[in-house]
Amino acid sequence: MKHRTLLTLPALMAPLPALAADIDAWVDGLMSPVTEALSALVFFSVPLFGADLPLVVLWLVAAAVFFTCYFGFLNVRGLPHALRIVRGAYHNPDHKGEVTHFQALATAVSGTVGIGNIGGVAVAISVGGPGAAFWMIAAGVLGMSTKFVECTLGTLYRRQNPDGSVSGGPMYYLEKGFAEKGRAGLGRFLGRFYALGIVIGCMGIGNMFQANQAYVQVVNVTGGFGSSWFGDKGWLFGLILAALVALVILGGIRSIARVTGKVVPFMALFYCAGALLILVMNREALPFALQAIVSGAFSAEGVTGGALGVMVIGFQRAVFSNEAGIGSAAIAHSAVQTNDPVTEGFVSLLEPFIDTVIISTMTALVIITTLYYVPSFTQGLGGIEMTSRAFERNVAWSPYFIAVAGFLFAFSTMIAWAYYGLKGWTYLVGEGKLAEAGFKLVFCLFVVVGSSMQLGSILDFSDAMVFLICVPNILGLYLLAPVVRRELRRHAQQVRDNEPLQVQQEPART
Repeated sequence: MKHRTLLTLPALMAPLPALAADIDAWVDGLMSPVTEALSALVFFSVPLFGADLPLVVLWLVAAAVFFTCYFGFLNVRGLPHALRIVRGAYHNPDHKGEVTHFQALATAVSGTVGIGNIGGVAVAISVGGPGAAFWMIAAGVLGMSTKFVECTLGTLYRRQNPDGSVSGGPMYYLEKGFAEKGRAGLGRFLGRFYALGIVIGCMGIGNMFQANQAYVQVVNVTGGFGSSWFGDKGWLFGLILAALVALVILGGIRSIARVTGKVVPFMALFYCAGALLILVMNREALPFALQAIVSGAFSAEGVTGGALGVMVIGFQRAVFSNEAGIGSAAIAHSAVQTNDPVTEGFVSLLEPFIDTVIISTMTALVIITTLYYVPSFTQGLGGIEMTSRAFERNVAWSPYFIAVAGFLFAFSTMIAWAYYGLKGWTYLVGEGKLAEAGFKLVFCLFVVVGSSMQLGSILDFSDAMVFLICVPNILGLYLLAPVVRRELRRHAQQVRDNEPLQVQQEPART
């Protein structure tokens, strides 16, 4: 009898790293020209006062400034009311929708709080100096106004499905809002363009990038790629992570909200407690850090482009982190149980505040206080490595802490973006169990791909698409800002009169 060799699963998977590298190179060669052209368009910069200003950042920040002024600094005035709403002051389980105000907020926060809050902040400070943190905070506060507008509209123009679920987001308010203004054809085009962009984006920066970064962190804390048992088993890590993601997203927004309602508060408190511990240990350096942040924000020396360059770097980090103006969070917020869309607009104010003003600022302070003791510690380090090294200076086991935080941030981002992509997909192809199941299967497969391969061009392409869709989204926000102001006035009158919070008249439907 001819001898047969029994192939075990590890033996079958052994050639995968080499195969992944070959596929990565092939995809990179195929996509690079397209990606480079799209990135050059989306992130086109103009030289101004010695700094290169990305037009997409200016587009987002200009909108944030406009809406802050248009609504009379509601981003600051509305915080107490937002806290009352998220605590359940106006919650009514009989109102249409699927999740509570708190669960909607937790889902949206899980989509914005990610690896960028750990690594991206470090990169901004290493490039722009401590002053970048000042403008990062300022942009976060301004972005709260944009979130208010898009999340109010997302809830106002959402669609009630026959099964009781709801679908909302920029694609719906672009279509219906432009139709109200007599531009139905343009609205449908912009809605479909947005939906396509969010589907592509969810597979890249909302999925593969997060999976890859989570994998890299696990490998780094278990010995590195040369020694870690996971070093050549990205496929296995991806399968495990995909199974965890599937367990959550298969249950829809209610399942996602239940998980994020528990994971997001835990991971935010977990990370902030660790950062606070480091700041207590570095308390001697806090005056230095605060002085460096303020003086660096307005100093014309020491950084590329002077004070304007620092401002751009800080603004860029903030808008890339909290996604104000991208419109993605409006998809999650629109699932809320409420008959008054403005209540969810108020709740959304808390999202950039948590993401940028609290979590990103904590990271910035940890890094800047470390610079006080070791001015050169940032040299030669990447973003998340820099943050990890800053923590490690005080607590030796901090890399494990950062790895756990990074994994939680990545996982929560993935399940939120799965919902964003799903709603974009069903907007394009129609609601249905088969369409939903197919999308979720593909999303989980991309988790495995992201853990196994770099696919840099694909990630860059999806990143560019996510920021390209801010163009139609912001146009829609400008067009429909008077609608939001009308709803805000009605809401304020109902609160003064202690009336039940609900819409008095539905907007026109087409």
